[in-house]
Amino acid sequence: MYFIFINEKKQKYYVVWYGFEPGIYKQWSECKKQIDGYKGAAYKSFDTLAEAEDAFSKSHFQFIGEAAKKTIKIDRPTHIPSKPLEDSFCVDGACSGNPGIAEYRGVDTVTGAEIFRQGPYAEGTNNLMEFLAIVHALAFCKQRNLDFAIYSDSKIAINWVLKKEIKTALKPSILNQKLFEHIKRALNWLNHNSYPNKILKWETKYWGENPADFGRK
Repeated sequence: MYFIFINEKKQKYYVVWYGFEPGIYKQWSECKKQIDGYKGAAYKSFDTLAEAEDAFSKSHFQFIGEAAKKTIKIDRPTHIPSKPLEDSFCVDGACSGNPGIAEYRGVDTVTGAEIFRQGPYAEGTNNLMEFLAIVHALAFCKQRNLDFAIYSDSKIAINWVLKKEIKTALKPSILNQKLFEHIKRALNWLNHNSYPNKILKWETKYWGENPADFGRK
């Protein structure tokens, strides 16, 4: 009796930290679409979904070789508090399509009262809205001498703020001219101002939806 063993291809899970659409992909072809032509793309394959999900929740610097020496850590506690800090603001962005008509806002974490709203922009992306929202919140606090923490649920936007640079696939055009002017002003503000505020990741899994969420899922 003869046995024929079929060598099945092992399932891989591809994490894209930086790409056109960050996420976890089951097919290399789908992963490749997100990184081809994206300057500064960061991605890696994992053997299990659990490993991929764990990696995606962390900085890519922990998983990609020598680049780990250049990491900028997001201020994220190893023990998640039972609730967010009360002296804080939450920010969020909304986009009808990605890119599409976009806006952002900031609210008081405890009361939910809106403290600022900007937009709509004729063309933007979710991450750009989150980035501008964080910088707007920092400037808002500086003007009022507040050391409130700033919560965002976008790891990418938080890293952009900490690094004082953005990496977006959106190209400048007449349609988004106003947006890129505001991005330039935001980057200039970051490069010429210091601030005591912590920029923290909103932990949706533990605390529920970000209070600044626009409710457009």
